[in-house]
Amino acid sequence: MRGTLKVFVLAAMLLGLPLAGVLVAQAPLSCYFEFPPRTLYIEHAPFSWIAFVAYSLFILAVAGPFVLHAIRNRQPVPVKTPPVNPFPWWGWCGVLLGLVSWVLAWKRCPWFPDYQAHTFTPLWIAYIVTVNGLTVRRTGTCLLLRRPLSFLLLFPVSAGFWWFFEYLNRFVQNWSYTGANFSPAEYVLFATLSFSTVLPAVTGTREWLLSYSWWSRAYQHFFPVWISSPRLFAAAVLTASGSGLFLLGVYPNHLFALLWVSPLLILVSLQVLLKESHIFSPLRDGDWRFDSGKCGISTAWPSGSTMFHLSSGATSSRCLSWGMRAIFHSDWNAAS
Repeated sequence: MRGTLKVFVLAAMLLGLPLAGVLVAQAPLSCYFEFPPRTLYIEHAPFSWIAFVAYSLFILAVAGPFVLHAIRNRQPVPVKTPPVNPFPWWGWCGVLLGLVSWVLAWKRCPWFPDYQAHTFTPLWIAYIVTVNGLTVRRTGTCLLLRRPLSFLLLFPVSAGFWWFFEYLNRFVQNWSYTGANFSPAEYVLFATLSFSTVLPAVTGTREWLLSYSWWSRAYQHFFPVWISSPRLFAAAVLTASGSGLFLLGVYPNHLFALLWVSPLLILVSLQVLLKESHIFSPLRDGDWRFDSGKCGISTAWPSGSTMFHLSSGATSSRCLSWGMRAIFHSDWNAAS
């Protein structure tokens, strides 16, 4: 029941509030529902050095302490020894596919113009295969080998996941697509293939990076973060996020960042209000590794640094749980 409530509130806020905002502002809706999207109707603000410096200082202020802490906790580099596991043959296939795809993507071959627009997907397939091969070289296993069905499920989940962001992008136009004129059916097919590579690439990269022990060593006992009134704070964050989404299409140049952070803010706020564990729960003990095993998380849906957490109690979310729990639980049993 709680899982259904969270999904309903999340969908209602993320899908409904931006549309309600442009309706109240009496903006023409036709441009937001153009398909495929071709018209550039958002007038973006020009480059601003003030905004650039402000964003840069903010990023440095947030990332700087983490980088410095990792550097200070570095261990002496041991004498290099040959890797225990060889790089797999299929990893070399990924490397070869990446090289060929890269050349075809950037070199304008006279016999290849009709296929030029379709080189994105093979490039990322090559990366996914290669990064899984690198993980095998370091650890002897990877999600591709350990949970092949879960790995394959990431592709359709990823496609649906990114179509959701495509909808939010209609209100801010953080990005646009040019140079490819497709029919609606072609656009759906080719875009879905491209979008399907996002989560497999993120998951493979995460598993490879976490094969290095410095992450756990540096951030398992970092500084604790404790909020005295978490439910009051969550209510304030939820209200602010909802207000920002409502105004997203009205002030796209000021609120464009909410496209990325609002899903996380809304869902974590709901989990706090329902007194559930969430992605930030371990921060109270200074654990910044974001290990879902200590967060009580049953299902995770990440996008870069954003993670959606859904309850697997409902039958409708069990298939998603099969595909996504493997992201954080390498030894998860699908029968659980």
